[in-house]
Amino acid sequence: MSIKEIDLHSALKTYFGFSKFKGLQEDVIKSLVAGHNTFVIMPTGGGKSLCYQLPALIKDGTAIIVSPLIALMKNQVDAIRAVSQNDGVAHVLNSSLNKTEVKQVKDDITNGITKLLYVAPESLTKEEYVDFLRSVTISFMAVDEAHCISKWGSSFRKDYEQLKNLGTLFPDSIISAFTATADEETRVDINQKLTNGKGKIFLNKFNRPNLSLAVQEKKSWQKQLLEFLEGRDNQAGIVYCLSQKLTEQCAEFLQSEGFNAYPFHAGLDSQVKIDTQDKFMTEDNVVV
Repeated sequence: MSIKEIDLHSALKTYFGFSKFKGLQEDVIKSLVAGHNTFVIMPTGGGKSLCYQLPALIKDGTAIIVSPLIALMKNQVDAIRAVSQNDGVAHVLNSSLNKTEVKQVKDDITNGITKLLYVAPESLTKEEYVDFLRSVTISFMAVDEAHCISKWGSSFRKDYEQLKNLGTLFPDSIISAFTATADEETRVDINQKLTNGKGKIFLNKFNRPNLSLAVQEKKSWQKQLLEFLEGRDNQAGIVYCLSQKLTEQCAEFLQSEGFNAYPFHAGLDSQVKIDTQDKFMTEDNVVV
């Protein structure tokens, strides 16, 4: 598909309601639409997801988006469905689905309905899924949180290391990578593993003037947490803990102090996590 055949600004307005791109978005999208392997380093909040969502919506076939967390996939699928008339436009394919749901996903892809398919890296190690995806038209492949494929982040998700085989499994596919954090050595490593060093690199500035960082010496986490939350009654937020057990303890503690708090970790039932995520996205004063 030629870029000249597409009015990207019109498509941006139609699908997302924006009148202009920001930062490197337009250049990245042009690269993907033109069929180039593309590697994007852009800070969180810089609009990375739109860089692969818009090309996926306007190109033929289904874009395969590799994402590490079910919660992230659900957020993005919900966002795409919100700008479409058909929920089948975006799907997830991961361990949370039953056989009936997997069949629906495959049917929608085969029938040309699905433009974005979000998969966990583990899904691309399953012969059944790989064989199916090799049988359909793939517009391009996008690896989100691509630093996980490098030695810098592979300890977080071992299956990301297997994504270095994407070029072999899908030799005719465009491969793109997206991350918010990667030093020069890591960028070279990611680009080499995913595209044999042939990906065109787009590097944005990391400075986020709307973010602030502060460090405190840890003493009594309960007392410090309550002090931090004081005066933030109408705000939502996330508290990161070092273990599932501590996550449960922290949520119980905050609940006992009158906060609308919920635990969220890999050991919870999938529906519980979905319900908690929905609360966080739609309700005020939720602490996860």
